[in-house]
Amino acid sequence: MFDIDGTLLHAGGAGRRAIARVFRERYGHGEMFDGVRFHGMTDRAIVRGGLERVGAPVDDATIDAICETYLVALAEEVHRTEGFRVFAGVETLLDALAGRDALAIGLGTGNLREGARVKLERAGIAHHFPFGGFGCDHEHRPTIVRIAAERGAARLGVPLDACRVVVIGDTPLDVDAARAIGADCVAVTTGGIDAATLAGAGATRVFDDFASDGVLAALVGA
Repeated sequence: MFDIDGTLLHAGGAGRRAIARVFRERYGHGEMFDGVRFHGMTDRAIVRGGLERVGAPVDDATIDAICETYLVALAEEVHRTEGFRVFAGVETLLDALAGRDALAIGLGTGNLREGARVKLERAGIAHHFPFGGFGCDHEHRPTIVRIAAERGAARLGVPLDACRVVVIGDTPLDVDAARAIGADCVAVTTGGIDAATLAGAGATRVFDDFASDGVLAALVGA
């Protein structure tokens, strides 16, 4: 299960601009996100944190309403951002994984499902990910990746405990989530976290990017 932001692609700050815009329109300012690192955070947790900072009521109905507005803003920001890019080796790796027997490729991401679709369609790689766990499934990342793993096992038609599960991400939170469900974690430094930190968090393997030698073997267990 792949994370998206910092792992597969860089969205050029589209998500940050979109959420700040929504809070600015709704509460009169969006600067509460200045300096806040979103690395590894789920979308709903980001909204919850924004509400707490602005002193607004924090409840599921309010979070749902903001997320709905955010998705509209995100689609606009992703469409027009100039800094959007897919990281080295991603498309080649996904093509190499596609169609392999007994292998299910999905997402384990804090993005809302629709937000994930918007970003991956801009990247041209959405078709590689028929299932996943998303930030709309839960705010707790280990729960998200467990949901993704269960959906992947269901697609393969086997029990989850019969599967080797691999979480692919770029932050210690991705590593923690993998470890929490007993999964391997292949980490990349494309999100700005150095290899020593990711290895120290317990990543099974760490690579500079998906163009590095050994990535495919690390994922498929060859």
